[in-house]
Amino acid sequence: MKSAFLPDRSVVKVAGEDARNFLNGLITTDLDRLKPGLGRFGALLTPQGKIIVDFLITEVPAGHGGGFLIDCPKALAEGLATKLKFYKLRAKVTVENLDLGVLAAWDGQLAAQPDLAFADPRNEALGTRILIPEDLKQKLSDLIGAELVDAAEYETHRIALGVPRGGLDFMYSDAFPHETNMDRLAGVDFDKGCYVGQEVVSRMQHRGTARTRSVKVLLDDLSPEAGVSVMAGDKPVGTMGSSAQGKGIALVRIDRVADALDAGQPLTAGGLAVRLAEPDVVRIPLKQPIA
Repeated sequence: MKSAFLPDRSVVKVAGEDARNFLNGLITTDLDRLKPGLGRFGALLTPQGKIIVDFLITEVPAGHGGGFLIDCPKALAEGLATKLKFYKLRAKVTVENLDLGVLAAWDGQLAAQPDLAFADPRNEALGTRILIPEDLKQKLSDLIGAELVDAAEYETHRIALGVPRGGLDFMYSDAFPHETNMDRLAGVDFDKGCYVGQEVVSRMQHRGTARTRSVKVLLDDLSPEAGVSVMAGDKPVGTMGSSAQGKGIALVRIDRVADALDAGQPLTAGGLAVRLAEPDVVRIPLKQPIA
């Protein structure tokens, strides 16, 4: 089993008697389905339905003070806390940045179950998240029976699984949840009540209008730089994201990529060959007629 402390992650705490209802009215995931020991994937959106910040969230046991801990990008933690305080109005909640980070553990079973640990809900193979101060990373790794490795190894693992990372595989405030596969990674609860941006996201779900998607790609000897255009012939069809060890993630127009595949056109990025790991993901299923 491996573990890695993720230096790009931070933790924001939301607590108080109104915390659950407060957050439920703002974010894409249903906190009524959350309890201590579990995690949910979600996001705070703009009113236009684009992702301001995506995150993992877990509930704190009552014996540890209760509330919710949000595992989010460190660069966005202060902005997220400020945004939540803006929405607070008269709700009885407190919002604070904590001096905690994230230890990810994967490829095995934990020898012990630490506090503030939960399975990553996006993909079982991503393993477990443990919210701890950085100075405890070696002690916690020893406790759970994991070899502490560099965060780059976790990045390679994430990329191989095709799980997008904001700031690399898509830009915040510029992408809809469907475009980053949040609907496929259990990041949007379509049956919950209203939240910021909900109308746009629901419309995309019911009309099937998501034409841009994050997809897994296979690379040859070299990796294109993140941010370069993915091309089908001389036409841009997407943008390259993160890559490692012959695998990567690209944000593409699936209809244009499907047309290119049908025409036998190869895909390139920065002059390097790019192949879809799962070509069928760019095929939009035909809607069945209602009987």
